[in-house]
Amino acid sequence: MAFDPNAATARYIDSLGPAALQKAHDYTVGKEWMLLWALLVAAAITWLIVHSGLLDRLQARLGEKRRNLGAFAVGFTYFIVSTILTLPWAIYADWWREKSYGRTNQPFADWLMQLGIATIVSSLVGALFFMGVYWLMRRTGRRWWIWSGVLSAIVLAFAMLLAPVLIEPLFNKYEPVPPGQVRDAVVEMAQRAGIPPNKVYMYNGSRQSNNFTANAGGVGSTARVAISDVAFKNASLDEVRAVTGHEIGHYVLKHSWWGILVYSIAAIVLFWIAEQTFPWFARRFGSSATLAEPRGIAVLMFMVSFFALLSLPIFNSFSRTLEAQADAYSLRTENRPDALSTALVKTAEYRYPRPNKLEEIIFYDHPSVESSVRKAMQWKATHPEPPAQ
Repeated sequence: MAFDPNAATARYIDSLGPAALQKAHDYTVGKEWMLLWALLVAAAITWLIVHSGLLDRLQARLGEKRRNLGAFAVGFTYFIVSTILTLPWAIYADWWREKSYGRTNQPFADWLMQLGIATIVSSLVGALFFMGVYWLMRRTGRRWWIWSGVLSAIVLAFAMLLAPVLIEPLFNKYEPVPPGQVRDAVVEMAQRAGIPPNKVYMYNGSRQSNNFTANAGGVGSTARVAISDVAFKNASLDEVRAVTGHEIGHYVLKHSWWGILVYSIAAIVLFWIAEQTFPWFARRFGSSATLAEPRGIAVLMFMVSFFALLSLPIFNSFSRTLEAQADAYSLRTENRPDALSTALVKTAEYRYPRPNKLEEIIFYDHPSVESSVRKAMQWKATHPEPPAQ
């Protein structure tokens, strides 16, 4: 009997069982609705901050002579205060709900501590970034939005370069993969991709999440492959190879650089839109700030959230394209379609595998598990040879 990719795909998805599929559906659809609720929460927080007058008073106190310091202080204060005000929503959305669906076992105290670390780091980076944006507004005139896009590219590039060595170790412990078949296989894969063999790590991803994951990133001396300990606990050697091949595909195909380019262009467009529409948004929140005043950052950040939600289908389509390319790279280099499929099915526990087409276009930053497994099975139909050992 001829191999039928569609029938094989259906068997893989159906292997989850009706209960697990329904749970994945409920979890995924709930996450989609939460995007709207998060925007409403952001609107409420913006209104509270604007009407408190906190940022207005802080900017007035620092005065005109200390503009850069004032922009930094106002930005840093905004990010800290908004995180505190948003905390009840964050507890529900990012901890309680994840725990109730079995996606995390992280104790609340540890989650809260890590949120504190993330808040301090992101507030410092965000305040420095917007200090640069407000400086560019003053120095470059009406084309400030172009230069701010260039600044965005620089910041993203530094983040990609430095995050593996400065930021990520704040949240997880990275150590060499234990000796054995898995390490030998992953090291060999990394060497073929130009990643130094001593830059293959295992990290305690189970601290935050029960999700099956790995990643490859960094640039030059910071390039590395990192595999969550969840993969070691719940995956076969072939699955680890298939998933690691996918992540190495991101590295080899330079997807990080494509991401920097696309998101920097998006920043330019967003800043241009902000220049045209900021007064309208400011009036709706009762703010007298102009775009060039740091005290208007609360309104500006709401605009970022608003336009990010509107443009979600565009960015998700871009992301799905990169993920499909990484899957194809794994199939070409590892030729493990069944292992890739079983690994993908494990991700279906937190990403419903059978969305309708419109739902996938709008909300999914990865191809649906069903479509990815189908492509793997189509590959298997035309490449039946077993993988090289």
